[in-house]
Amino acid sequence: MLSTKVHYLRYARTANLVNLHNWFAPETATTTINTTQVRNYNVASRTDKTKSQLLLPSSINALSLFPGGMRFASADAGSNVADASKTVVDLSTIPEAPAAPIEDVVTQVLNAAGEPTFASIGLGGWSPVGIVQNCMEYLHVGCDLPWWGAIAIGTAVVRTIIFPLVIMAQRNAAKLNNYMPQMQVLQMKMTEARQSGNAIDSARYAQEMMLFMREKQINPLKNMIVPLAQAPLFISFFMGLRAMANTPVESMREGGLFWFTDLTVADPLFLLPLITSATLYLTIEIGTDSARLSAQNMQVMKYILRALPIAIFPFTMNFPAAILTYWACSNFISLGQVAILRIPAVRDYFKIDRMVIHKPDNLPIKKKGFVKGMKESWENMKITKEIEERQRLDEIRFAKAGKGPLVKTFKYDPTKPQPSSGNTSTSASPVHAKKS
Repeated sequence: MLSTKVHYLRYARTANLVNLHNWFAPETATTTINTTQVRNYNVASRTDKTKSQLLLPSSINALSLFPGGMRFASADAGSNVADASKTVVDLSTIPEAPAAPIEDVVTQVLNAAGEPTFASIGLGGWSPVGIVQNCMEYLHVGCDLPWWGAIAIGTAVVRTIIFPLVIMAQRNAAKLNNYMPQMQVLQMKMTEARQSGNAIDSARYAQEMMLFMREKQINPLKNMIVPLAQAPLFISFFMGLRAMANTPVESMREGGLFWFTDLTVADPLFLLPLITSATLYLTIEIGTDSARLSAQNMQVMKYILRALPIAIFPFTMNFPAAILTYWACSNFISLGQVAILRIPAVRDYFKIDRMVIHKPDNLPIKKKGFVKGMKESWENMKITKEIEERQRLDEIRFAKAGKGPLVKTFKYDPTKPQPSSGNTSTSASPVHAKKS
């Protein structure tokens, strides 16, 4: 009997069967359950007191030992198989399947030309760069212009807006040229006084120069109005066109002209950088010639400006063709403006004085070479620095004299009688003796 129980217990563990409810007591009669019955989950009752019940494999009852012998412990004596199955198999606790992630759909709004708008690709806006991009988009879409035409027209419109500043600069340059001999005389006197260390005369001649320029309405800084006005415009166009080329705007790949059809990449033949540098050199040369930069410091600036196109050529080789198209158009417009303003009728219309041609031999300051001019400019800078340092030291001494203690500059107290010395008496006696 005991072997039958042990055998059944081993097989129940191997087959992953579950506990048996109300196992019979040791003194009751039992019936042996064969392998086929266990495997088919068939339990038969042989007597009234012997019952065998099988639970579902999902039950988790544990084995327990009692004093009367070893048996399977059930959850409750009055529980049945249906309650156990309901407790174990609970379909309501199964979570629902998570929803599939929905990918963001990127939509592009098309303009009238069937191209994505600048706003849909991250361009445009109300910044200076964004305004330039919006204007370029309007010229391309609204006016049905190719990209090279939109860039050229946009450049011409902007240069026309700042044309009054060009007129103002030309008026000032004409006056600066016509009164050059008088200004050079004052400049020479001021330079000589500075080199001799006479700060008073140098300041006096500088004051005379200022009064003369105010009387004739001359201001050298007015010649810088046009470059200062063009600087923010150039930066806005540069950054705006570069962003359009880097995005890129797909229609700009075929919006070029002649050999540079793709405006988003650099010129493969390097002709645009060459044209840009050449026109920039001509613009600087004609502009400085019309401004008559003959002063020593202006001569140095003129040489620096002449070297600028050569210095920037290696950098412009890698610029997108759109940027160089704008730059070259701007240089051509500058050359055209200077050429038009040289016409006498045009100068009279805009009230620009006629340029007086001065012979170099009649000018007080002779034209000097680059090296000599650089040396003189360096010497003038050194002298100016020494004078400023001397003035600074004088101010420090003056402040110390007014705030610090009195410095003793005498051998005796002048408020007291002068002490008599033996040398004085001995030296004075021969004199009195001779007089007597």
